[in-house]
Amino acid sequence: MKKIISLFLLLFTIYFADAQILNPVKFETSVEKITDTDYNLVVKANIDKSWHLYSQYVSDPDNGPIPTTIYLKDSINTFQLIGKPIEEKGHIVDDPVFGMKIKYFEETATFKQRIRLLTNHKIDINGEIEFMVCDDSQCLPPTYVDLNFSVQGKAGTLADASEIKKLVAVSSSAEKKNEESEVTPTKEDSSSKKGLWTLFILSFFAGFAALLTPCVFPMIPMTVSFFTKQSKNRAVGIRNAVIYGLSIIVLYVLLGVVVTKIFGADALNALATNVWFNVIFFILLIVFAVSFLGAFEIVLPSSWGTKVDKQADRGGMIGIFFMALALAIVSFSCTGPIVGTALVAAAAQGGIAPIISMFGFSLAIALPFALFAAFPGWLNSLPKSGGWLNTVKVVLGFLELALAFKFLSNADLVLDLHLLEREVFIAIWIAIFGALAFYLFGKIQLPHDSPLNHISVGRLSLGLIVLSFTIYMIPGLWGAPLNLISAFPPPQHYSESPYGVGYSKLGSGGANHTEIPEGAHLMAPYDILTFNDYDLGLAYAEKIGKPVMIDFTGKACVNCRKMEQNVWVKDKVLTILKNDIVLISLYVDDKRPLAEGDIVASKLNPGKKLRFIGQKWSELETIRYGTNAQPYYVLMNHNEENLIDPVGYTPNVDEYYNWLKKGLSNFK
Repeated sequence: MKKIISLFLLLFTIYFADAQILNPVKFETSVEKITDTDYNLVVKANIDKSWHLYSQYVSDPDNGPIPTTIYLKDSINTFQLIGKPIEEKGHIVDDPVFGMKIKYFEETATFKQRIRLLTNHKIDINGEIEFMVCDDSQCLPPTYVDLNFSVQGKAGTLADASEIKKLVAVSSSAEKKNEESEVTPTKEDSSSKKGLWTLFILSFFAGFAALLTPCVFPMIPMTVSFFTKQSKNRAVGIRNAVIYGLSIIVLYVLLGVVVTKIFGADALNALATNVWFNVIFFILLIVFAVSFLGAFEIVLPSSWGTKVDKQADRGGMIGIFFMALALAIVSFSCTGPIVGTALVAAAAQGGIAPIISMFGFSLAIALPFALFAAFPGWLNSLPKSGGWLNTVKVVLGFLELALAFKFLSNADLVLDLHLLEREVFIAIWIAIFGALAFYLFGKIQLPHDSPLNHISVGRLSLGLIVLSFTIYMIPGLWGAPLNLISAFPPPQHYSESPYGVGYSKLGSGGANHTEIPEGAHLMAPYDILTFNDYDLGLAYAEKIGKPVMIDFTGKACVNCRKMEQNVWVKDKVLTILKNDIVLISLYVDDKRPLAEGDIVASKLNPGKKLRFIGQKWSELETIRYGTNAQPYYVLMNHNEENLIDPVGYTPNVDEYYNWLKKGLSNFK
């Protein structure tokens, strides 16, 4: 008897070690008094270690994670909602799987919804929060938790739109101060610092490029000679040149500060995913590019330069500062577009990024003036001004033109218009960089180019690099991933054909499905016959005599995509998925409503009904397999019996392949 009990306990332990219902987030509700009439409804999430909860704001929910959503409704006679729920700062990362910036919370997250009471009586407010959590190996399906609050205060008057706007601004400002004092450094803060370093380096190179334009480069010997000749001795000349360089840095950093102050540190990041922001900057970059190519020049009013020149004549430190300002104004036709582009790149990062960007940019411009003043003999080694300066400007114009379409692509993706799909984007870039290659080889001439009698070695080398890059992009039209530029074009699924022009498919060859059975489709770009309905998939498997693999997955499941992109695509795994099993992919976050006749009461949450298709599959996984995590893979026969113990996230290809082979060997 003891042996039987011991065996039972062992099996019980193994079962719950391999499959368990996870609940890594617990919610607490409370009420926070602001005034006698206004209160905050506070929802605090306590998150288990290694798990993270997503923000309320996701730029593209259809292709990204499920955002946290708080459902509360106004009550005509008892309370009024003031604005939307406010959340903490959290952590923002560039997610390579979703291809977007994603904000999430670790350990704790607090959401506050301001309300105004419209009654003197005690009231109970009921709501609901929908959320999704993930860790490094799995995601859980969207979950709904009831929220309950009890509030009593004094009745206030109904707030109008202008008052609501003012109250929301005050609440947001106060909350922001609290966030800044409470946030502690994490791994993601480290990533943020790395991002700022990257931005600084890119901005420094942008400043170096601006230095080599016709508006700035000729100013180096002129300005340095002025300082060395007008100064009493060499030391004074060096000092003046250093002050001049520092003045340039101060001017551009001030520009970064102004941009950050006007828009706000976090607002810039929000703007980066805004449709109109992307469209406007697409137009601006097109204008900048056309200007660089020689169609016209963007210049500031001449009166500005005249006034600044008068101030520069005053001498001393103030005069030197105004000389730096004069350089910024005079060179604006060349530096303006580059500065604008650098600020746009900084806007996508948010925070103090515009300041860091302008510091890197201005440092590259300022350094030569100080260095050449210290070592005036170096001036003799500078190349003479000439046509090559315009060539630099034109090359920058082509780069601005290519970058412009990235912003247009962002807007197209958010709106899901499919006007600028992957093939079209790549074709545009092939045309732009192909034209640049022809320009560098002297086959195309633009308005301000000098006659080209021969091609220098440097120009030829750059032309060959650009031509090679152009040829590299061509296979992208046929579905090649183009890893070197993966951050720029739309994702592979956002295309005229997910398989690429010519319908080439990933992975090894497999079954050719001339007829697609009812309820099935070919999963692109892997060409795996897939069902999204359990009953239809099981019936088809029985009909053709193959085992079933259930894939409990999610549209917003990061590790599900990693499995598909890194494991399923391997030839030995893909061959099995195509030929030896019937795949049933059940999306637990499918938000399509269930048909009227399919709506049933939840067995896990008495009193609630299953409203969405995803909830149906999530409940199936939880009840039958005792787990609610994704990805989760089950190999079974036609009697719905497991052929092998199910597995979750398995990034090791050999391990996953052996699991498939062992399960198939048990199928009879």
